[in-house]
Amino acid sequence: MNLPEDKTKKQIPLRLSVSLWNEIASWAEEDFRSLNSQIEYLLSESVKRRKKGRDNSESICLAQEEVWPYE
Repeated sequence: MNLPEDKTKKQIPLRLSVSLWNEIASWAEEDFRSLNSQIEYLLSESVKRRKKGRDNSESICLAQEEVWPYE
C-alpha cells in the first residue's frame, strides 16, 4: 500500500537538551499529545509561520532578532 507523500513519515534521530525536552514534554501533556506529536506539531506550525513571513518582510526581521533560549 502506497501512502501519499504528505502521509508518509521520516524517522530522524533528534538530540535535545534536558531543559528543552522537559518543556516540550510538559506542553505535550497539557495538550494531550505524545512528545513526538508535539514536536511534529511545533515544527509544522513553525514552517507555516515562516511561509507566511515571506509575504511580510517585517515578520522576517523580527524572526531574525529572536534569541533561542535552549542552547
